[in-house]
Amino acid sequence: MAANDREQRLLDLYRAQPPDQRRDMAAQASPRLRGLLARIERDIAMDASPGALAAVLTERREMQARHLHLIDQAWIDMAEGRADRVMLTMPPRHGKSRRASRWAPLWFLRRFPHRRVMIASYTASLADEHGRWIRDAIDTWGDQLGIQLRPGSKAANRFDLLGHDGGLAASGIGGSLTGKGADIALVDDPVKDMADADSPTMRRKTWEWWQSVLQTRLEPDGAICVIQTRWNEDDLAGRIIADAEANEWRVLNLPALADSPDDPLGRPIGQPLWPERFDADHHAKTRRRVGERVWAALYQQQPRPPEGGVWSRAWITDNRCTVVEFGGLDMARIIVSVDPAGGESAVGDETGIVAAARSYDGHLYVLEDRSASMGANDWGLAACRLALSLKADAIAVEKNYGGDMARQVIHQAWEQLRRQGVTAGLLMPMVLEVTAKHGKRLRAEPIAQLYEQGLVHHVGQFPQLEEQMVTWVTGMDSPDRMDAAVHALTELADPDQLATGRSPLADNRLEGRR
Repeated sequence: MAANDREQRLLDLYRAQPPDQRRDMAAQASPRLRGLLARIERDIAMDASPGALAAVLTERREMQARHLHLIDQAWIDMAEGRADRVMLTMPPRHGKSRRASRWAPLWFLRRFPHRRVMIASYTASLADEHGRWIRDAIDTWGDQLGIQLRPGSKAANRFDLLGHDGGLAASGIGGSLTGKGADIALVDDPVKDMADADSPTMRRKTWEWWQSVLQTRLEPDGAICVIQTRWNEDDLAGRIIADAEANEWRVLNLPALADSPDDPLGRPIGQPLWPERFDADHHAKTRRRVGERVWAALYQQQPRPPEGGVWSRAWITDNRCTVVEFGGLDMARIIVSVDPAGGESAVGDETGIVAAARSYDGHLYVLEDRSASMGANDWGLAACRLALSLKADAIAVEKNYGGDMARQVIHQAWEQLRRQGVTAGLLMPMVLEVTAKHGKRLRAEPIAQLYEQGLVHHVGQFPQLEEQMVTWVTGMDSPDRMDAAVHALTELADPDQLATGRSPLADNRLEGRR
């Protein structure tokens, strides 16, 4: 066997070994062979991940961080067929576009030069900028990467690789992506600014482009990655999450400050995403400068509409009471209100379940918020259990989207609990079917006025319900928690209903009230 053949076999064997055995082989190699092994180590390192490729080519000058490793892993999983739908949401200035739209496609084309990448951003110029960076990187580091550009095909928005079928195409949202398909399609920053995010027309156009253009360019075994900063509940990420196929997506939500025990990085609540660059003090200053709405959307990935439509937050916080304070009061009535999921919202619906009470002096109290995404049987049981725990005399159900089944759901749930011995012989509360005859603003404004007058008190804190109240404006999709609360408080605020509460009913269902 020729010496060159033996050397090549040794190099191939070396490449296939785990790191510890490669170190042993390198220690025993001749100086010349050790130089060849060093080149292999460099190749292995560049193949490992986009971040590793960046570290090698920039001699470790490229910034690294734990959240950027998640982007690396997402691309590795897409490239190797373990994921075909990936969404990453994170705040601005955290390196997402540089890693996801530049280093990662460059890494992918090096690893798989026969495959193609598509990049789309809110404007063609931004997408072209990413394409230009990748093209120039191939020009600069082509010998180390092992790939070259095909002569005559070197445009920033579309280029091909020499000797391979792979390449890249870039386009703005709404633009054309005709031609070759995509093995990985990346949508990075699909929203330009808050004005576009708040425009129903722009959101609709983005969604139509997503459905009719991007989805049609994907190869049968291709993958899509959406990486963005959130702007609006109904932005592209919001629509995808609300879509029927949302469970097919791997969603990695990375707020600037951790706010969930399920944080993808395992951060404790309140820990910054990139503390080496943006610590808690920096985020506190940013929050003051940009305001609550921008902070919630762009930095915490919890988009919400502007505050100040009908409710003022101060009306809630200034009149809040504690459980201890409430415990010393006498209530005339307690009811549970249900707003079943439904309507035309593009955002995932919940069933609103809120309990409220009225005292004999005319003040109203919000006691519980048990709202959640659930089916009819589950919300029926949840409403009945809440009514039992509070000794409520009535359950109000909005029947606009449930029709005549609303009453039946409550009756069936109560009967199920009775058979299980949960009701302990108590009579079922009255079921009040509420029909929303007026628009949401006309229903909400009288209740908001009671809040302004200091007549409504939240017993404890209900963050999600309160956010719906203070951020809701006319024209928004249905906020189910708020609707349930409005129905309950409207029922209790009716003087005729209070009179009913003062007169014991024949079946004594009001006995036991504080």
